[in-house]
Amino acid sequence: MEKIRTLIIEDEKPARDLVKNYLQNFDFIELVGEFADGFSGIKGINELKPDLVFLDVQMPKLNGFEMLELLDELPFIVFTTAFDQYAIKAFEVNAIDYLLKPFSKDRMAEAIEKVKEKLAGKQTDTSKIKKMAEDFHEGELERIVVKTRNKILVVPIENIKYFESQDDYVMIYAEEGKFLKQKTMKFFENNLNPNKFIRIHRSYIANVDYIDQLERYEKDSYLIILKDGSKLKVSKSGLQTLKSKLEF
Repeated sequence: MEKIRTLIIEDEKPARDLVKNYLQNFDFIELVGEFADGFSGIKGINELKPDLVFLDVQMPKLNGFEMLELLDELPFIVFTTAFDQYAIKAFEVNAIDYLLKPFSKDRMAEAIEKVKEKLAGKQTDTSKIKKMAEDFHEGELERIVVKTRNKILVVPIENIKYFESQDDYVMIYAEEGKFLKQKTMKFFENNLNPNKFIRIHRSYIANVDYIDQLERYEKDSYLIILKDGSKLKVSKSGLQTLKSKLEF
């Protein structure tokens, strides 16, 4: 059979070495690269165009799901991680497989068999994995990863002034600039600290730390003015939430 071009993306060297050792048992696997972080992993996938990636979920700076969210085209993915709370999410979206560390040589062989079946059946639809990467998050957001024309930025959540709905996207206004993200306002509303970020309007979520003043501009209509001079509409329900949270 044609060789399966494979990458390993894993921040811990012993874990990379283990995967490499196991893969030596399969002469149809061609290891074309290994990377210790998500940033170099994205570069490696874009340049080397692998068929298969063994991807660690938990990595510093850029985790596995953030990585996948930033890729335009996905190879087949076998997730590896020490935390089984991710397993249900992975299987729900029909990931090829999921290896819970520490895993055995036999368990690796099972994963490789699944890869062979997928490739033989030409099952190349990775849209479910892409959707999971875009939607998945555990706990409050602490950062948002964005891709600009030339680079990837990790924006701390406290640097974001406000979010604006843009059809199927959200425009993020931050100290670093403004960035379009393929997310929903509901996603951010559900995953941001509700004491810091308030849904003031169906089109806006504002960071209270950047609010300078509230201003009436019509009989029953209000605007908030941010410290940078931005003016955002406030709905009736948004006004009530603001009054409750900010106690005015």
